[in-house]
Amino acid sequence: MNNEIEFDELRVTALSSSGKDEALGVMSKSEAIAKAKEMGGLDLILINAQTKPPVCKIADYSKYRYIKEKKAKELKKNSKASELKDVKMSYNIGDHDYQVRLKNASKFIVQGNRVRCTVVFKGREVQHDKIGVALLYKLQDDLADICTMEGKPRREGRFLACVISPRQEVVKKIGEKKRATDKAKRKEKDMQRQEKAESITTVSEDDAAVVAAEGEESKPPVPVLNLNEDDESVNESLDDLLGGDDLTDDLFS
Repeated sequence: MNNEIEFDELRVTALSSSGKDEALGVMSKSEAIAKAKEMGGLDLILINAQTKPPVCKIADYSKYRYIKEKKAKELKKNSKASELKDVKMSYNIGDHDYQVRLKNASKFIVQGNRVRCTVVFKGREVQHDKIGVALLYKLQDDLADICTMEGKPRREGRFLACVISPRQEVVKKIGEKKRATDKAKRKEKDMQRQEKAESITTVSEDDAAVVAAEGEESKPPVPVLNLNEDDESVNESLDDLLGGDDLTDDLFS
């Protein structure tokens, strides 16, 4: 980006106020860098070096990189979610076994996976490949409401196979269900965090109350003096303090 770009002439785009890329035309690298600075100190980022002239975009590099990495993670996540499952059967499969294969294929499809359906021939059974083709088309017809066949059945040695994939409406429903599940999980986590925060606050208030109560209990009791003049013990204490003699008795009598 910026001065690290090795090309002198560039085709430049920038993000408009409407949120779409707007073409600014072909200009030199120095003009493009100056234009990026004029637009709020943005960066000139090389998007495609293979075209003539190379394409650059004026944007905030950190924000551009974050969005790019986010899209790559989502693409990787979606590619992992879709797998290729296998369903195998013989050309003369019985009705019960066929229903089992049909059920398995249906389960894989509604999970958003592609399914490779294979008819296996043994020895001279390979001459009955037409029966195998009809069997694969029958399987696809029985699942027509949720899947479509990619191309035609192809034969490879003693195997005859085709690939069926979920319909767009099935993929859409799977996506909606997944988003709803993720939303519910996020909501549950937020509630758990909120409950945890509230419990911590309550415990802190309780601890403060306990500390205050313990502080009150730890204070030594304040002695209370009973200064009732009729109390004999007080009178005796005064006598001890002042002393008793005949002269004093005459003064206070």
